[in-house]
Amino acid sequence: MKKYIILLLTIFLIVVTIAEAKNEEYELVSKLSNEKITLYAKKIGDLYQDFKIDFKGETYFRPFWINVTNPAYAPQIHYEDINKDGEKELIIILTKGYGTGLLDEEVHVYRDTHGLMDVLVDNPMAIIYKNVKTSLTTTTAEIKVGDITYTVDIPPLDILPSNLFDDIAFGNIIHYEVQDNQLIAKVSGQVSPVSFIGEIVIVYEYRDKMYQAKSIKFQPYS
Repeated sequence: MKKYIILLLTIFLIVVTIAEAKNEEYELVSKLSNEKITLYAKKIGDLYQDFKIDFKGETYFRPFWINVTNPAYAPQIHYEDINKDGEKELIIILTKGYGTGLLDEEVHVYRDTHGLMDVLVDNPMAIIYKNVKTSLTTTTAEIKVGDITYTVDIPPLDILPSNLFDDIAFGNIIHYEVQDNQLIAKVSGQVSPVSFIGEIVIVYEYRDKMYQAKSIKFQPYS
């Protein structure tokens, strides 16, 4: 019996040691102290991976999330009522990549209904493909959103004709933010490898159990 108890204690100590070692692999990457919300992740090379969310005393694991380790691009945590139902939602914005002419962000939204529940956010690129028409020449870039056509003159940008794209490109810079209790996506429009003329601004609303575009407009950089 004594040997059996010693064996159980040994196994217990091994399990505790392994658990502690695993916990030590996690680093605190972002925190919303006043709401008791903390993000942890494991640092692997230049990326944080295998995330853990501590949300008001409950723990949730997100093993497939990634975020760059540069502190300037740390995950953003928002806890605000963005669907106007009187209850706050958890919004987490990740940065998967960045560089010259590149910003790749990803957003996750959760409802707190006795535990975190994912809510789908319509992809901003899909919204653009369905709602925005563009054309590009050596003199003019045109962006049509609904009944409104925006025009940008190309010559002042001093772009060599050989560097000009065939059409306006979107997707290299995707940025999310939360302003005035609204989720917003901003997607830059590009006419050459180094020239951006403005951004499509998408304001989301909660509709049909997901976040869809409430409004879409083009905002020139000039």
